[in-house]
Amino acid sequence: MNIATTRTAKGALSIPNILTCARIAAIPVVIGCIYAQSIMDGPLWLRWVAVAVFIAAGITDYLDGYYARVWNQQSAFGRMLDPIADKLLVASCLLMLAADGIIHGWSLWAAIVILCREILVSGLREYLAALRVSVPVTKLAKWKTTIQLIAIGFLLAGEAGDMVVPVVTQIGLLLLWISAIFTIYTGWDYFRHGIHHVLEEDEG
Repeated sequence: MNIATTRTAKGALSIPNILTCARIAAIPVVIGCIYAQSIMDGPLWLRWVAVAVFIAAGITDYLDGYYARVWNQQSAFGRMLDPIADKLLVASCLLMLAADGIIHGWSLWAAIVILCREILVSGLREYLAALRVSVPVTKLAKWKTTIQLIAIGFLLAGEAGDMVVPVVTQIGLLLLWISAIFTIYTGWDYFRHGIHHVLEEDEG
């Protein structure tokens, strides 16, 4: 592989970055299916389409990082876009599920905690990036993300899933609460790490 090809592979057109972009492209498909089924009284099979596309999007979250490491195609564009794609996918699904009524009552607090944590961490990362301070992703945060995605998958299935296994929605809500608890802990961990550098900057 020549130098020009190598630079292209590491740029915006690399396979990992294409997978990340595909995850963003999946968002309107998932949301459109749930909207059509719930808001417009469409057929239940649309929820299964949404689940299938969501699972495919979740798989790309693993594959883009894997290929970036294996093929040495890590790039600034990918590091910027990957967390954005994750947050867009999670936030849009949670909002649609709240509009759908699957997430309601006390469970709305779990969704609010998750969304607030994402905003907090994004703000901290942006500020610390200006200080050239990186915030590493912990193993617990990865577990939180995994549980969160599984919870959303169950909730997207919703009524269609309950027709197969009656407790699908309840399992999804339980996992959402577990994810919210992990979210509070990891969010505090990020905040504590970030505020330390902020105070140092003020003292300096």
